Amino acid sequence: MVRDILLLQKRELESRLRDPYIHRDINPHWNLRDGMLKVITGPRRAGKSFYAMHLLQDAGPFGYVNFDDERLVGLDNYDEIINGLDSVYGSPDLILFDEIQNLQRWELFLNRLQRQGRLLVVTGSNANLLSSELSTHLTGRHLAAAVFPFSFGEYLKALGREQTAAEKAESLFSYAADGGYPEPLLKRTDRGNYLRTLLQATIYKDIIRRFNIRGVQGIEDLALYLMSNVGRQYSLKALSEVTKCRSPRTIEKYMGYLREAYLVFDLRRFSFKVRDQIRSPGKIYCTDSGMAVSAGFRFSPDRGALYENLVAGRLKQGELAGRVSIFYWKGGQNEEVDFVVKEGPRVTRLIQVCADVSNERTLKREMRSLLWASQELGCDDLLLLNERFDRVETISWHGIEKRVRILPLWHWLSEPEITAFLTGAAN
Repeated sequence: MVRDILLLQKRELESRLRDPYIHRDINPHWNLRDGMLKVITGPRRAGKSFYAMHLLQDAGPFGYVNFDDERLVGLDNYDEIINGLDSVYGSPDLILFDEIQNLQRWELFLNRLQRQGRLLVVTGSNANLLSSELSTHLTGRHLAAAVFPFSFGEYLKALGREQTAAEKAESLFSYAADGGYPEPLLKRTDRGNYLRTLLQATIYKDIIRRFNIRGVQGIEDLALYLMSNVGRQYSLKALSEVTKCRSPRTIEKYMGYLREAYLVFDLRRFSFKVRDQIRSPGKIYCTDSGMAVSAGFRFSPDRGALYENLVAGRLKQGELAGRVSIFYWKGGQNEEVDFVVKEGPRVTRLIQVCADVSNERTLKREMRSLLWASQELGCDDLLLLNERFDRVETISWHGIEKRVRILPLWHWLSEPEITAFLTGAAN
């Protein structure tokens, strides 16, 4: 029975490898034969399986098992899986296990295979579950990478034609509103319906069913509320008042589930004191801005909030790659800077996002916030991302003078150096 299932999966694998592939801007510099377990995480349908297939195809023959198959996850005897795999693929040493978190006691299974000398690459749609259990059972013997929906550069590749700078600028809002999920873009399907269905499937398969949640309406309300308020601060108490989850503790637990499923993530307010970071309100973001729009994002998409969400998502990839830590900053007079980028112990860049800075008062307000944060945090690399202006300006305020780089967002999102650094492709 298992052999027959794997034969069918092999045919699906061969078919998928013939499909068009957009090269991903991800290169963790892995040696697939060094004995380390390779873990690829990311949201459902973001392309991690397809990426893993092509990664292994370049390394030679490999075996493949997809655990997003109810016929396999109920097995008690895991030796049946290995016997079937060896029969279908000729005892491969290199193996790809897809959506491994669906298999009970998967971490012990991987541990045993690794001890036996198998070379393993696994994918999973659950961030914390994978990291916590792998850390417990495979300390120091695994490497991880994250695959998100298409970046802006990958989105442009998928459009299938070279674009001028003006065309890239025009494509920016389409990317922000549509998001980067590969399938609806490449197959030209109804994106809104696809993303709403994917959201529901993720909530039910990766959260409600996995954690046996009874208050279904509560977590659905929470997910939709958060996605409709990207870039805004939140508190557990306030969230408990606007959803059917009356307990802040329940809200905290549910938010953990939503983070684990890669639906949302949040930033803490920057402080040199960890206690203050923990106590301060967080700011919420959605992993894919298109999903936020499809979930009913304020009914009319807010360019500024969507652009801020794009920057947050790109920086989050850098954080997952271990390159940076990201926060927001708020001053004593409610001045705010969207992103504080920290590399090791140093704050290395401050980033403000504002769609339209053509109004002089708006421009000065955004630049003054950068200036105050710069003074407090000791950082002179100040960046103001916007829709169309590209220049450097000097601002003076109360005896403080700083230079601010004003840069179009589309340019920053598609800079090869930024992509290489944040995704781990740089040495």
